Amino acid sequence: MSADLTDRVSALPFFAGLAPRLLRQLCAEGRLVRYPAGKRLFGEGGDADRFWLIEDGSVALDLRVPGRGDQVIETLGAGTVVGWSWLHPPYRWSFGAATRSPVQAVVFAAAAVRGRCDTDPAFGYAMLRLFTPVITERLQATRLRLLDLYATPAPAGRS
Repeated sequence: MSADLTDRVSALPFFAGLAPRLLRQLCAEGRLVRYPAGKRLFGEGGDADRFWLIEDGSVALDLRVPGRGDQVIETLGAGTVVGWSWLHPPYRWSFGAATRSPVQAVVFAAAAVRGRCDTDPAFGYAMLRLFTPVITERLQATRLRLLDLYATPAPAGRS
């Protein structure tokens, strides 16, 4: 882990308020990645083994809706985190995600971060405080999107 990665992560809003010690511990489990537009990061039901902090670009979260295929629930941009299913068993993605534009992000190894959560209660509590609003917001966005989808009939011939 480099000081550069810690500086990059702390400059973005999501982890900006994290105590320096905890931020350094988190960044020890991260690395910088780049993806082209259209790259599938994960699919609904797959192993939730990582999460991302978007530095630049956008990622669409989607959900498979019977009779309608993959439906975009929300689009996330710079400074936001992608993925929360890594935090709770059974560690399976609740949604799918694909890049909408080229993305630069920091990816974190979920098992290593969970291990730190288990061994350092202050670290674990900080992660829970950061991710709980994300879980709530994403589930609320999903609820609203599904209400919208089921309010109008599916076009004929769509799957």
